[in-house]
Amino acid sequence: MVAVCRTKSAQKLDAFRDRITIVPGDTNNRQVIETAVAGCDGVLTVLVPWGVSGYSTGTAQAVMDFAPSNARLIFSCGWHISRDGRDVYSRAFTWMLRIAGAIGRLLRIVDINDQVEACRRIFASDTKWTVVRGSDLEEGDSQGLPVWSQHVGDAVLESNITRRVDFALFMVEALKNDALIHEAPAIVGGQSPSALAVGGER
Repeated sequence: MVAVCRTKSAQKLDAFRDRITIVPGDTNNRQVIETAVAGCDGVLTVLVPWGVSGYSTGTAQAVMDFAPSNARLIFSCGWHISRDGRDVYSRAFTWMLRIAGAIGRLLRIVDINDQVEACRRIFASDTKWTVVRGSDLEEGDSQGLPVWSQHVGDAVLESNITRRVDFALFMVEALKNDALIHEAPAIVGGQSPSALAVGGER
């Protein structure tokens, strides 16, 4: 197992150094990614839109360029990413996204449009990708595998909450679920009220 971690944060993984190989560096650094994904059967990638220099896009492109052709590529982002334009968002969600995006770009902290472009490239690629779209997150013990739907706005997703650990669990499970190849599942906690009321795919 290989993990890429920003150089300034690499020490946080010291406890795992006897079990994983740590490659320090930024995930949009093509040399770092080329080294990290060599020979991998699966790659888990968090698309973080840091700054205004295409961090997410650079990360996604590097992973697709250098991962073995048969590798499963699992990317994560938020609900705001839409693959086919059929997602339905509340007015509050849309306004919050616009405001957060504008402030982020103004302060040069994040660029949500960078994540949009990264996913556009992923969706257009012929790699074995899955884009996991996460709801709001909370801490806490695992509640099991989240449920998912193809489109935001479906009743099963109404609770809009997932345990952080379960988001990670879904990404790992996606590595071995070929039914999720070329899917962009929007997930919600399996024990959330909407999931229990409606049910959903696992």
